Amino acid sequence: MMNALSITLAPIVQLTDAQFYQLCQLNPDLKFERNPVGELLIMPPTGGETGKRNATLISRFIVWNEQSQLGEVFDSSTCFKLPNGADRSPDVSWVRRDRWDALTPAEKEKFPPIAPDFVFGTDVAVRQPQSGTNQDAGI
Repeated sequence: MMNALSITLAPIVQLTDAQFYQLCQLNPDLKFERNPVGELLIMPPTGGETGKRNATLISRFIVWNEQSQLGEVFDSSTCFKLPNGADRSPDVSWVRRDRWDALTPAEKEKFPPIAPDFVFGTDVAVRQPQSGTNQDAGI
């Protein structure tokens, strides 16, 4: 497993949310994330076995979600703006429908400002909310 490349920008540059979004849009061949302290993370591509596992997992989530109609499933291309300030893209994530529907169309279009209710990634443990929300998730 390859590690992310971390770039410390502060105190020289403090990227706003809009600037981070624009950076991601201008560099579609790179997968950027940010940690809670604002360090820029450049995520490496996955290997074949990891990609195969992720595809299997997301397909199972999609089938389950289509049957249950309880929320929305997202792939690793979706970056979430988390309450702790991080911008992260888990391999597979799921958000309850009522929480997703509470976001504005503009919030849904960019990096949704919401911590998913369920995430899975090769670099994070599975996290599920204990009390109905996942506000402190640091994925």
